[in-house]
Amino acid sequence: MFRLWGRTFRDNHMIRDIVITNDSDDTRTHKVFDALEQICYAFDLSKPIWLDSVIGDFKRTSCARFYQDSFIDSIDFDYLEIKIIEED
Repeated sequence: MFRLWGRTFRDNHMIRDIVITNDSDDTRTHKVFDALEQICYAFDLSKPIWLDSVIGDFKRTSCARFYQDSFIDSIDFDYLEIKIIEED
């Protein structure tokens, strides 16, 4: 089972969160992109751009933060954080 946790924060307080599960046989990368797309749909956001710094953080920690510079549209929070909480 693969689970990815998506959360938005403003002033160091979590505003909303969602957990996406995926039991498919896709690769880890496809599961992450699919989960991020579902999170963005649920939160009514445009898909963020994966900057080099975000990719590096995600490779090291399985956690990434997307700030305003990753979004084309304006956001009403400080950052979106995604974190893999379970994978087999």
